[in-house]
Amino acid sequence: MSISEKNKLIDVRDLAVYFHIEQGIVKSVDGVSFSIDRGKSLGLVGESGCGKTITALSLLLLHPQPEGKIERGNIFFYPEEGRPIDITKLGINSKDIRQRRGNDISMIFQEPMSALNPVYTVGEQIFEALNHLTDLNVEKKNKKVLELLELTGIDEPFRRAQCYPHELSGGQRQRILISMALACEPDLLIADEPTTALDVTIRQQVMELLYSIQKTKQMSILLITHDLPLVESFAERVGVMKNGEMIECERKKDLFARPQHEYTRLLLNSRPTALNAPYQKREVLLEARNISCFYKIKKGFFTSRKMYPVSDESFVIYKGETLGVVGESGSGKTSLGMTLLRLFPGHSYGTLRFGSEEYSTMGKRDLFKLRRKIQMVFQDPFSSLSPRMTIFEILEEGLSLHFPSLSNSDKKKRCSNVIEEVGLTEDHLERYPHQFSGGQRQRISLARALVIEPELLVLDEPTSALDVSVQKQIIDLLLNLQRKRNLTYFFISHDLAVIRALAHRLLVMRYGKVLEFGLTSHVLSQPKHDYTCSLLDAAFAHERA
Repeated sequence: MSISEKNKLIDVRDLAVYFHIEQGIVKSVDGVSFSIDRGKSLGLVGESGCGKTITALSLLLLHPQPEGKIERGNIFFYPEEGRPIDITKLGINSKDIRQRRGNDISMIFQEPMSALNPVYTVGEQIFEALNHLTDLNVEKKNKKVLELLELTGIDEPFRRAQCYPHELSGGQRQRILISMALACEPDLLIADEPTTALDVTIRQQVMELLYSIQKTKQMSILLITHDLPLVESFAERVGVMKNGEMIECERKKDLFARPQHEYTRLLLNSRPTALNAPYQKREVLLEARNISCFYKIKKGFFTSRKMYPVSDESFVIYKGETLGVVGESGSGKTSLGMTLLRLFPGHSYGTLRFGSEEYSTMGKRDLFKLRRKIQMVFQDPFSSLSPRMTIFEILEEGLSLHFPSLSNSDKKKRCSNVIEEVGLTEDHLERYPHQFSGGQRQRISLARALVIEPELLVLDEPTSALDVSVQKQIIDLLLNLQRKRNLTYFFISHDLAVIRALAHRLLVMRYGKVLEFGLTSHVLSQPKHDYTCSLLDAAFAHERA
């Protein structure tokens, strides 16, 4: 082995992975080259569909088969002893590649709930990952399970090992996947969107954990993400992919300071910037006074207790403003938004007033009329859109309910106008939700809410899990719609960068209580509560670096 190869761990040369489907050949990865040294990290960024995940899966020969095939190229793995191994030459189900999976190269998959088996405890699943270590007996493997849980920051390891995936939070499930990936102490850890949809503080904790383990174990990391601040904080080198090609691969410092490719500059310019519009206090549109909501949780056959996602909060929303709400998962953000629409599935009380109308105790008939003025865009657009209905049918449904006297031609005209207003075309009306990307589905969800001409939109994480460029498009769209229609937004998010770009005023929530409330610029620049400070530290660490 030459001196230049001594520190090299993985070397990908001219990799091409094509998918052979009925419609033809899709070049998912087309001529990608990069290398990762021992103990170093590479961040791989780009929009959804650019080939990031397929590139990573190919390193383990886990790309979808038989449709997906490695058409050309080499993937050289350099073990500490012996000659380099070309992974592309190994059989897909051969003993050689099975020995590499988990032992030498391990992967944290994108969605924990999909990667974890719901019928086994997390301890059993980590134990299974240890089967590669044949030198350990059952007792030592059980001990190793607890050590891995402790290493990844899981509290009460023995108790958590007996839990099923659904009993854990998103951050805890992500740590379980990390435990499984680290079980056999691999040389290379592939982390595919390890922080997607996690709260900003948990995201920071997960990445600091990976960084700490990397330094302790001298492990290499391939970090796949669309989160540019994350890459800027934790990666040493950055590769940018577009349409299956690696268009740039440079040291982090050089790429962020002097991007060479136009697409890279576009990505960097897509990061949310602070809202410039001055705040104007206007007439009150919605008033919430002493709002609480709770679930009844059974403690036994005859007893129960109340759990309060929101507890005795009051505020107003002014016409034409964006009121942002931030906080970790479980802080009460979505519960508060659902309560404003009287959609909370548990019990709620307090006073709600929209304009001159108090609707806290309204009957169904009057509430139905009011709901035309208050609409909600849900967090997951795909699950909120019927897969059996065309986009026109989805939009027309609301019009038929709230404007029954409209003619079919008027309905078609309204649907066409609103779909174009959100950046799509009239042709899209005849398609189904599954035929659209995540960003397009989010636009459709907006169109469904806008078609009945509401005054207030409750937006629940509308940019969650979107690529940075698509996220920028949605932010710009929301700002343009607000100016054009004089819309009011109640904007729920855990992304403080997005909040900074959209919200005039800001609520910071934790455990069902509002900790801080004020102008967004004031709260972010002069936080008064320690919790707000921790959110800011986690969200904007890259800006201070």
